[in-house]
Amino acid sequence: MNYLAHLYLSGNDTDLLLGNFIADHLKGEDRKRLYPESIKRGIALHRSIDAFTDGHLVVTESKMRVRSSFGKYAPVIVDVFYDHFLAANWERYHAMLLPAYAQQTYDLLQSRFEELPAGAQHMLPFMRQHDWLSGYAHMEGIQRVMGGMSRRSKFESRMHEAPALLEQAYGAFEAEFNRFFPELEAHVAQFEG
Repeated sequence: MNYLAHLYLSGNDTDLLLGNFIADHLKGEDRKRLYPESIKRGIALHRSIDAFTDGHLVVTESKMRVRSSFGKYAPVIVDVFYDHFLAANWERYHAMLLPAYAQQTYDLLQSRFEELPAGAQHMLPFMRQHDWLSGYAHMEGIQRVMGGMSRRSKFESRMHEAPALLEQAYGAFEAEFNRFFPELEAHVAQFEG
């Protein structure tokens, strides 16, 4: 799962959300930083979500559809595709409208900017300026995210071409997301960290 799902699955616990958000940005010196247990729990939740997702058979189906064209980037692409389905159907999952939720989340993360590792501090202004969270709901937003990831990848990824595959097999990816996501929510509900 990508940013939107990780944030959504944190519920209303701001420390859990912060830890969940920063987990992928903890590198080198950042790993040595002392975080309170409540934030460490969010980091652990992020890793639990990733492990559950990576090992799920339905997610594997989606990755197999992507792997022939995008190789090792298939998991990243599927994560973004799944965030698209969460965003596009946001009203099923959350009472707050997605643009309001996104703004509230950006405000929260900005208010705790000093607690973010360097990578997250660098990314947050771009994330907010281009409203990544709301953007996941639309194909233009997916194209923008995939284009950015393609430009930043160290190797030839062609991720900018992935939205065409999403459009081509939209119904299959959506059906897989709809089978998978309730199981992920159930997994998170049982998380004890």
